[in-house]
Amino acid sequence: MRRFFLTAALISVVSAAGAQNLRFDETGNFKIVQFTDLHYIVGNPDADAAKECLENVIRAEEPDLVLLTGDIIFGKPAGECLKAMLNTVSGFGVPFGIMFGNHDDEQGLTRKELFDIACTIPHNVTSTAEGVSGMANYVLKIKASGSEEIKAAIYCFDSNSYSGIEGVGGYDYIKHDQIEWYRRTGNELAAVCGSPVPSYAFFHIPLPEYNDAAGDESSVMIGTRGEKACSPELNSGLFAVMKEQGDVKAVFAGHDHNNDYAVYWKGIMLAYGRYSGGNTVYNNLPNGGRVIVLKEDGKSFRTWIRQRDGSILNEIEFPYSFFR
Repeated sequence: MRRFFLTAALISVVSAAGAQNLRFDETGNFKIVQFTDLHYIVGNPDADAAKECLENVIRAEEPDLVLLTGDIIFGKPAGECLKAMLNTVSGFGVPFGIMFGNHDDEQGLTRKELFDIACTIPHNVTSTAEGVSGMANYVLKIKASGSEEIKAAIYCFDSNSYSGIEGVGGYDYIKHDQIEWYRRTGNELAAVCGSPVPSYAFFHIPLPEYNDAAGDESSVMIGTRGEKACSPELNSGLFAVMKEQGDVKAVFAGHDHNNDYAVYWKGIMLAYGRYSGGNTVYNNLPNGGRVIVLKEDGKSFRTWIRQRDGSILNEIEFPYSFFR
């Protein structure tokens, strides 16, 4: 297992355990494992599969970074549920970051209280941008293997929970101040690096563009689509800003337990992780995680699903797999 060291953040944030010095290895690779929708409940035997999934996939893949994209817990006591999951990841000595889903703060603790608990867990690289809607909006910079040059950026967003607008039901959207934070941060990174930094976005609730892409007969989809994307009814424009910025290559969400597909949409890959929990909520796919291997040159990346039983599915090389 690789070792990691502390570094300062580029922008003003409230930090959990302190940002880590994440960098590409000597072969120019940086491996991320995304787990999503663990829906963990302390003391529920059906939840044991979530812990086993974390352990099996991390042990098999030896990632440089683990990202948990929401709905980590689904029961009380919320703090104990969260600690159980985060301590499992932390025990491998791998840096990890979290994002919140719509169910995490329904178990008796607020997002801020859960964030504060996460701050106590070693190897946590989660932070939250000051003055921005939600909790746990942050960027992780991946440095070159042999220098301090920033070669990739990982944007983690709080996709919020439920619509608060009268007459609009369903799920909330990523707010305009969050989008402006992303735009500003991307511009700062581009100014430092001389050009837009190859970037990747992670959050819980999928964008409306997931349904646009899935409904287009000309789009190429790889993986399983077992349900319609449960995205917000309103579109706040994050995808459009990503296109304007020209930095984001892929978006990774969770939330919909029967989806694990990736689809190419207007030059950006829209993907799901694989449901990672046990039988505490609905699911029809064997649990697992999504593996993403970034390349230092930023021209391509590889991704696949690693199931809890060790099997690998749906290997993709972006962007080439979508044009064969």
